[in-house]
Order: sequence, then C-alpha cells, then structure tokens
Amino acid sequence: MTTLLVIAKEPVPGRVKTRLTPHYTPGEAARLAEASLADTLRTALAAPATRRVLVLDGAPGPWLPAGVEVFPQAAGGLDRRIAAAFALCEGPAVLIGMDTPQITADLLAPALDEEAWDARTAWFGPAADGGFWCLGLADPDPALLVGVPMSTPETGARQRERLVAAGLGVRDLPVLRDVDTAEDARLAAADAPDGRFAALVRELAPAGAR
Repeated sequence: MTTLLVIAKEPVPGRVKTRLTPHYTPGEAARLAEASLADTLRTALAAPATRRVLVLDGAPGPWLPAGVEVFPQAAGGLDRRIAAAFALCEGPAVLIGMDTPQITADLLAPALDEEAWDARTAWFGPAADGGFWCLGLADPDPALLVGVPMSTPETGARQRERLVAAGLGVRDLPVLRDVDTAEDARLAAADAPDGRFAALVRELAPAGAR
C-alpha cells in the first residue's frame, strides 16, 4: 500500500524558482512554480498510489486539488525534511518534488506497483543536474537520508551510495531534468506540452518565440 509524497514550497514570488530570474520576473517565476506544482499534483492523483500527501513549506492555495493530504514540512535542512516526510508514512513510500512537471503516472508506475517492493527495496530517479527527482523507500530509516549533502552536483550519487551501502536493492527510474533555469523550463514544457506548466511557458515567451 504505497504512499506518494510530494515535497514542495508554497509558490510565493521571491521564494521559489529564483534561478528563473532575470529571464522571468519573480512574479512570473512564482506562477511557473505554481503551474509546475499543479501539474505534479495532477499526476499524483492519476498515479496508482494508495495515499497522496503534500509536504508543504507554506500554506495551501487554490492550486491544491481534492484528494491530497497536506502536512507541514519539518524544520532543518532538506535531508532532515525529506526524512521527516517519509516518517509520515506506514509501509512503502515514494517521494517526488515540484520541479519536474513533465513526470507522468506511467513514469511513476513501476515504483507504485504492488509487486514493486520488498523490505530491502529502494527506487531512485536521478536528475540531470546531479540530484534526484524521485526516491522510494520500503523502510523510511532516517539514517538513509540524514547527512546526505543536498543541492549539489553530487547529491544524487551520494544518496544512491547511501542506499547501496545500507544493503538495499536499488531500482532505477529514468533520468529527468529539474526546472531550475529558463532553458530547463523550455525543455520540460516541450516534454509535456499539454500541461498547465507548458501552457504558461508559451504564454510568457516573447511573441516571436511562441
């Protein structure tokens, strides 16, 4: 009975997607973050999970659909906040972020299948920037997460090494690109052209680039 966790920030100008500026204004960057989060939550609802939980830094807004539980993020660094998110779950859990609006239910399905798990299984989705976009754990032991350096080009490799060192059988998902820059936004929109995020990227593009 797998839980799908989404860890995210409230899309407030100046607090989210700051690397999208100056190509986008802080307000536009926040709108893109909201669209990315909305697409991600839509995918979460379509994915074959038993429970869907948003672990949020901030307050829910009109972008939150029905059917998603909301819990506040814990204090501390991202490694501790991720560990605390997994601690909300009983049984296997899969965590994703709000930075990959191009994810689909089909991409997540292998890690959410009833046959996907045993007690020594982990799922890992590497990101193109060296991080990771998905992490699935059968047993949310904080020792698997706390102390892994976050937001560095080595984050994904270090996290995967931690899983392997713990004796887990790591099953890999495809590499995806996080949306950090304007070029990332363009490429993610091209991968998922029918989403709210892609529509907003097109809306915000210069007239000659649409």
